[in-house]
Amino acid sequence: MEEEKYMRRCIELAKNGQCNVAPNPMVGAVIVCDGRIIGEGYHIRCGEAHAEVNAIRSVKDESLLSRSTIYVSLEPCSHYGKTPPCADLIIEKQIPRIVIGCQDPFSQVAGRGIQKLRDAGREVIVGVLEKECRHLIRRFITFNTLHRPFITLKWAESADHFIDIERTDDKPVVLSSPLSSMLVHKKRAEADAIMVGRRTALLDNPSLTVRNWYGRNPIRIVLDRALSLPHSLHLFDGEVSTIVFTAEKHSDEKNVTYKTIDFTQDVLPQIMEVLYQQKIQSLLVEGGSQLLQSFIDTELWDEVYIEKCPCKLNSGVKAPEISDNFSYSTEEHFDRQIWRYVFGRWLK
Repeated sequence: MEEEKYMRRCIELAKNGQCNVAPNPMVGAVIVCDGRIIGEGYHIRCGEAHAEVNAIRSVKDESLLSRSTIYVSLEPCSHYGKTPPCADLIIEKQIPRIVIGCQDPFSQVAGRGIQKLRDAGREVIVGVLEKECRHLIRRFITFNTLHRPFITLKWAESADHFIDIERTDDKPVVLSSPLSSMLVHKKRAEADAIMVGRRTALLDNPSLTVRNWYGRNPIRIVLDRALSLPHSLHLFDGEVSTIVFTAEKHSDEKNVTYKTIDFTQDVLPQIMEVLYQQKIQSLLVEGGSQLLQSFIDTELWDEVYIEKCPCKLNSGVKAPEISDNFSYSTEEHFDRQIWRYVFGRWLK
C-alpha cells in the first residue's frame, strides 16, 4: 500500500532522533508530490525544529507543496512550545493533504492539530501504521498517559536460570559477551535513568555509565534505606547525576540528590511519582534480582530484555521469574548469547 510505504519511511527517519529528542517524541515526516518524495525530515533534537518543519525546509521547489501530501508519524502540534505550531506551517504552505500515523497523547495537542487542519479545509487521514507509530513513541505515550516513566527490565541469566553466584565480596560472574555488553550500553544510552538496588551497588560497585556505545549517561538511581552505602562507590563520584531514595533525611551533595520516601509503604509507586515530577520519561532497571522481581510482582514494567548465556552455574542467585502469559516478540542471537524481548505490557 502506497501510504504505508511512505509511513514506514517516516518511522525510519524518526529513529535518527533517538537519544537526542527526549522528552519530546521521535517523529519523522515525508513530503510526496506526483508519486515522488520531494522532501523529508525528522525531529533531530529537543528544542529544535520539528520533523514537519525540517521536511518542508528540504523541499527545493516550494511551489510543489500546494499539490503534495505530507506524511508524518505523529499528529502535528497545534500549540506554541519551544517552536511554533507545525499545523499552522502546513496550512501556511498550502499543503492540501496530510496523512498521520497516530494521534498525539499529549494533552496540549490530543487531536487539536488534526482538527485545526480539517477546519482549514485540508484532507486529513489518521491511523496509517498506527500500531508501529505508537510503538515508536511508547516512552512518550506511557509518560503522558500513565504519569510514570516507561520501564524496561534487563538481566543476564545462565542456562539454568541463575544471574550470579552467592557471594559477599567476590567479583560477579560475567554472563555477557563483549557484543551483548555493547548492546547493554546502547540500552543505557536510550534511557533517561538507570536503577539498581542497594546490594548490587555494594557488591558490584557499578558506574552505570555509557562506555561501549555513543550517547549521554543516564541519571543513576539507587535504593539505600539507611544510607549505609559507602561514599567510595562510583555512584557517589559526582561525575553523573545520581538520585538516592532513602528513609533518612540527608542534604544533597555534588550531583547527588537524596529523596526521602516511606519504606513502611510500597516504595515503587513513591519512586515513580518522584521520577514523573523530575520529568524522567524512561527507566532501565538492571538489578539485582530482588529489585527486578519487585517490579514484576507489582506489574510495574513495560518491556523486558533477558540475555541467555549457554553456561550453567548450578547454584547461586536465582533469576527473576516472569509469567508465561507474555510471549517473546523477538529472539536474537549474538555469538553464543540469546537476547529475548518480552512483549511490553502496554501492548496487551
